[in-house]
Amino acid sequence: MCVIALAYQTAACGPLLVAANRDEYYARPTAALDFWRPEHPDVLGGRDLQAGGSWLAMDVRGRFAAVTHIREGHTRSAARSRGELVKRFVSGDESALEFAAWLKAEHGQFAPFNLLFGEIRNLLHFNSRSGMLNRVPPGIHVLSNADMNSRWFKCEQLRAKLQQQTRPPAENDILRWLSDPTPAPVEQLPNTGVGLALEKMLSPVFINGRDYGTRASSVLMLNARSELSFTEVSWGLGGRESGRRRQTMRLTPNRNS
Repeated sequence: MCVIALAYQTAACGPLLVAANRDEYYARPTAALDFWRPEHPDVLGGRDLQAGGSWLAMDVRGRFAAVTHIREGHTRSAARSRGELVKRFVSGDESALEFAAWLKAEHGQFAPFNLLFGEIRNLLHFNSRSGMLNRVPPGIHVLSNADMNSRWFKCEQLRAKLQQQTRPPAENDILRWLSDPTPAPVEQLPNTGVGLALEKMLSPVFINGRDYGTRASSVLMLNARSELSFTEVSWGLGGRESGRRRQTMRLTPNRNS
């Protein structure tokens, strides 16, 4: 993912609302939102067909994970794909703290990343560049390609939308927020070492580049009855919608093996 906004355990939006965009090269093969049959039929999410991982997924037990890369001025090669992190946690049986211990030991094998993970009542955030692990407190949070709640333009656009809500917003409204191509003013661009032109291209909530851009917009909404709705809109070259899927499931958090 490149931007993730979440309302976590809030009065207005319930136990969990996630609005997220995955930005990636258009040529990278991808499977759209679905259950991961036959290997992991209780896991729901999209899949990266190149490396076999995922960017955002949840399973019927309420195990959730989503990853963003941390932007640096140079590309760092890595032995393993960051999408493995999402797949390993959501489909596995390790507790969140056991998985966190593994992350601390193994994160150097991956290019820099942020990972949100945990059970729905106990979300954690790990930043591989700092090595810091923190619990996510109830409230509205936004994560992009720096640290949690960095005040990037795209983050503040989504944060403001969530803060205005007095009840769960309509799914189509959230998808409209995620399709906003407005770039940041020059004075609000971060300096991540990639140059002004690229900072500008990467600054909107919805990115529409020549060979890289927003590939998927995801809306995940969990209510107090443990009913989950998960919608994904797929995007292709030129910002054209190429598909839309919606799946639902009822979580059974006590089903841990």
